[in-house]
Amino acid sequence: MMDAVKLALAGVVLLAGAIVAVATGILPLSELGVVAKRVLPILAFVVAVTVVAELAAKAGVFDVTASWLARMSRGRTALLWALVVALAIVTTAFLSLDTTAVLLTPVVIAVARANGLPPLPFALATVWLANTASLLLPVSNLTNLLALARMPGAADPTSFVLLLGPSAAVAVLVTVALLWVIHRRSLVGSFTVAPPPQVSDRVQLVAASVIVLALLPLLVSGIEPWIPATVAALALIGLFAWRSPKALGLRLVPWSLLVFAAGLFSAVAALEAWGSGQLATAVAGSGSAPVDLLRMSGTALVTANALDNLPAYLLLESTADTPERLAAVLIGVNAGPLITPWASLATLLWHQRLVAAGVHLPWRRFILWGLVAAPLVVAAATVPLLLR
Repeated sequence: MMDAVKLALAGVVLLAGAIVAVATGILPLSELGVVAKRVLPILAFVVAVTVVAELAAKAGVFDVTASWLARMSRGRTALLWALVVALAIVTTAFLSLDTTAVLLTPVVIAVARANGLPPLPFALATVWLANTASLLLPVSNLTNLLALARMPGAADPTSFVLLLGPSAAVAVLVTVALLWVIHRRSLVGSFTVAPPPQVSDRVQLVAASVIVLALLPLLVSGIEPWIPATVAALALIGLFAWRSPKALGLRLVPWSLLVFAAGLFSAVAALEAWGSGQLATAVAGSGSAPVDLLRMSGTALVTANALDNLPAYLLLESTADTPERLAAVLIGVNAGPLITPWASLATLLWHQRLVAAGVHLPWRRFILWGLVAAPLVVAAATVPLLLR
């Protein structure tokens, strides 16, 4: 709760700064209107997919899926971990990294404990893959949706996948390999499979599962993502109004994230009007030669871990004047935020769930692992761009 309040307060401060910029003439009101037109569909998607994920979780979709994976593993620890990894990748790709960090993390922790397994190997997989697997589809990360309009064939998910698909695959494979190396001793052996969770409302569970499954292909159909996500959210709201009306409320809307995002977009627009693009170009360089692309993705990695991945993307976007450079920025800001706690909002939300579940992971250890993983993942994911 406090994290949400702090996030909202930060957004209010940023909005106040943007208002001052407009009042003093630094940021023309017309440019702020352009920013609003660009980001409103994205924020609409964020609201809708958050409602979908929250209500699907309340219906038991994630709990039942994770329990089913445990039965599928037939008591083999390594296989259960691999299935959880696959679930984290799919959840991140279609329902965004925040869904994986916030809703899937407590589920996999509970499944690990129910089956007598250490929860940390499963929990770390969700947060690392929430970030690195967010390169897979436009809807996987807010930064991707922002970048999509700048790509050839704008608003077409195919153009995004063709450009970033190989890099995304490399990022995921390297991440999984590193996770296995870190936790391989904890993932040997077998366990006795726990009984499936009790389902309080099977009709609600089945209906919610059908809605979510119907949504997934629509998110990559070429329709603007906020449209099918909104339809799915309304369908789930209708379902819960019928079956569990007490579960509904304004708390389903991620207000703090909306205020923060609105403030951030406005503040970055003001910085760009003030000339931040020149500084970004001086740091990130130019050109699409191999060394230039590595410099671009490396700069994005450092900036994301110093600030946060969303402002890092917004600050560097103006330097990405080719599809390859834009892809390099996304690789750095999506797959790179594995070091500092604030590099990705998903990481902060994940740690909040970790503490609530009683799983202890010192930030020092998280940072040390990230210092090894982030450069390896980002460098390896940049290689396919060099071969284009």
